[in-house]
Amino acid sequence: MIAKYKIEYGIKFHGHTQNHDYHTDDPVTCEQFLSELLERGFQIGGIYHEGVELPKNESDKMIKTAAGILATRHLCAALGIDTVEANQRFGSPA
Repeated sequence: MIAKYKIEYGIKFHGHTQNHDYHTDDPVTCEQFLSELLERGFQIGGIYHEGVELPKNESDKMIKTAAGILATRHLCAALGIDTVEANQRFGSPA
């Protein structure tokens, strides 16, 4: 059975990129994993849904949400607030 979401990503190591895949059935988990990739500066090769690559506008939307999750995480750490307060004050994803 194919996982609903697959993310292809690459990790640079000694000048070479090692390619990996991540599989999940949950779109929220997918976005959280994307935020981890953004945090670490890994290359995102493609996002697939049920074996088909997402159109650019849909994958961009997921990456934008992941960037919001990352911003929220940093705001919470820097200001010592929780995600609810970060959402209320800055409009970032809770």
